[in-house]
Amino acid sequence: MLTNIKRIFLLIAVTSLTLLGCRKEKFDEYYGRPDDLAAPIYQQLEAKGNFTIFLKLIDKAAYKDILSKAGYWTLFAPNDAAFQSFFQENNIANAEVVSNELAGKIVRYALVFNAFKTDRIADYQSNLGWVPNQAFKRRTAYYDGFYKETVNGVERVVFASNRNNTTGAGTPYYVDGDNNNKYVPYFHEKYLAAKSLTAADYSYFYPNEPYTGFNFIGGSVKTADIIAENGIVHEVTKVSLPLPSIDQYLQGKPQYSLFKSILDKYLVTYQVNTLATRRYQILTGSSDPVYIKVYNSGLAFSPNNENYLKQTDNDGQSDGYTLFVPTNSVLQNFINTKILEFYPSLDALPQYILVDIVNSHMWQNTVWPSKFSSVLNLLQEPARFNSAANVTDKQVLSNGLFYGTNKVQESNTFYSVYSRPYLNPAYTLMTRALNEEYRRIINNIGIRFTLFLMSDELLRAKGFEYDGIRAEWVYTSPATGVRVAGGLARARIQRILYNSIVYTPNNELNNLSGSGFIRSGDRDVPGEYIKWNNNKVVAAGNDDAGTVVNVTKFEDTSNGRVYYTDNLLEYSERGIGLKLASLAAPATSEFKRFFDYLNNSPLYNRITGVISGVALGTSYTLLVPNNASITAAISAGLLPASITPTATVDVEKVTSFIRFHILVRNTIAADGNQDVASTETLYKNSNDEVVNVRIINKVNNLSFTGQSNTRTATVVNASSNNLADRTLIHLVNNYLDYR
Repeated sequence: MLTNIKRIFLLIAVTSLTLLGCRKEKFDEYYGRPDDLAAPIYQQLEAKGNFTIFLKLIDKAAYKDILSKAGYWTLFAPNDAAFQSFFQENNIANAEVVSNELAGKIVRYALVFNAFKTDRIADYQSNLGWVPNQAFKRRTAYYDGFYKETVNGVERVVFASNRNNTTGAGTPYYVDGDNNNKYVPYFHEKYLAAKSLTAADYSYFYPNEPYTGFNFIGGSVKTADIIAENGIVHEVTKVSLPLPSIDQYLQGKPQYSLFKSILDKYLVTYQVNTLATRRYQILTGSSDPVYIKVYNSGLAFSPNNENYLKQTDNDGQSDGYTLFVPTNSVLQNFINTKILEFYPSLDALPQYILVDIVNSHMWQNTVWPSKFSSVLNLLQEPARFNSAANVTDKQVLSNGLFYGTNKVQESNTFYSVYSRPYLNPAYTLMTRALNEEYRRIINNIGIRFTLFLMSDELLRAKGFEYDGIRAEWVYTSPATGVRVAGGLARARIQRILYNSIVYTPNNELNNLSGSGFIRSGDRDVPGEYIKWNNNKVVAAGNDDAGTVVNVTKFEDTSNGRVYYTDNLLEYSERGIGLKLASLAAPATSEFKRFFDYLNNSPLYNRITGVISGVALGTSYTLLVPNNASITAAISAGLLPASITPTATVDVEKVTSFIRFHILVRNTIAADGNQDVASTETLYKNSNDEVVNVRIINKVNNLSFTGQSNTRTATVVNASSNNLADRTLIHLVNNYLDYR
């Protein structure tokens, strides 16, 4: 019995082993390594036979095991000929004398995360998928990590920022665990075509290396798409050490030491980081604290950040930074002649000026040589350099492009009319007000302006101040002592400021010795009219007060003239009726008969000067028929003979007549500038419809015609262009018929 049981168990065991053997054969057949699968990268290099030196360096770098196993890599592998050239250029005898450290740099910088054949090498791996032909870099396995730097005479352990410290970016300047890996650039024909670049853009940086359609830094890809089990190998003809970052390149170039000193002294801080310190202590056992080298948050980018903007994980594949740096002599001349005109030294400068100096040379994008004029920096300016004449040093670096220049960027900020108050500490309040609203308008050397300067002394005498603690404007009336703050005070100074900004494409205000009038503001947003006579300028508020603005001197800039003055161009706060009343006051005034009707009509408030339907701060044009025209209007039945009518129909005639001579939402002068064919009046017909008048506007010849008839009223120039609250009051030689 026992023997039979043993036989049964033995049979079961044999059967089980047979079944298991069959299953293993099936498993290996399905899951096992296919016989035709390419060898891993390391073995592929061995088999090719022309990578013997690179293999020795891989061994020294301790990457043989990694490249012999499963993985997903791209390796830009220099062949033996590339190494022979490299050894000769660097006076290296052979691979045996290459240090493990140098071997590690070469191998790790040639090794790219993920496998990319040529059909994808030019594509950008966005978070939403592949974007064809938008990439020219890939993240490598190489990073610098912790390093020692002497800061203020003390040696510190430092780690570079691995994020940009830009204002409002929402990300810190350091993310723990991010090694700040370097990128390696390459130049594929699909990318160049998509970006409208040519071989000349490549040759600009590498004049001694022919462009082949697929170049790797300063060499070419000789054999592409060598398939391996754990990735892709591209054979290259150039050995490349890790490219420096922009920050690192600056450190080794004494010809840019002045630019670098501005960064180091004023725009860089070293901040102890607990997470980085802990990581360093684990790696080394050292108790030294780790400092992150942090660039000012106002800068366009951090030159030591290898990660580009990091708005998406791989955006460094598709773009990089660009920095133009003037040599010491030209930068020093710029500082002496432009920046320090009103300051004793760089130490005395407000930090925002230093930030703008640097930002004017920084681009958050790759500015290829053929694209200087089309890519804008953070200040919305193109690179104002000639790529042939002004660039003396050009470099493709790990995190961007570098151009050494023999001139300073002609930035709007330092060459426009805006630069005059901006660089002068006597005009800090005006500069602050400009920055809030109008800097973008006048700070463009391609558009010409005239700017009347408002000093801090003048503004404070007029009651204006800025409360830095509350971050708000304050206005205290010199006449009443009433104080307002915040939005009301800000609106006051902004309106005065806009009176001081005049778009002058043809230098219309370059000669104030004569007389004339012009509208303030820019091309798109109309301001108020100002007038001048023999170097004395007035706005409506000055006219009310009987004051003038005297021009004391002027300076010319790249986009116009600035005038230094002894007063402000103030706006009117009176109802326009009071201005008309003053014009009509003389017994012989041609404004008198029209005003008599207004003065006695229900439309008018004699105390405030407000005309019903006419709001303070809104643009109007008031047409006043002369005395003879009023007589003609009475004869035509448009006005009653009495200026104090009692009959309802006569009162209505007066109000309709007055309203039809008030043009709304437009201040129109005989300057030929307003391209307006017609405009609304304050008058509405019996159907409650607004009635317009037609306009013919030529220089010194301004006429208005009623829409429903041919009666035309022409401005009498000698008695017109009278300033009121956002209004011009014209005397005309006829009446307009609203019927």
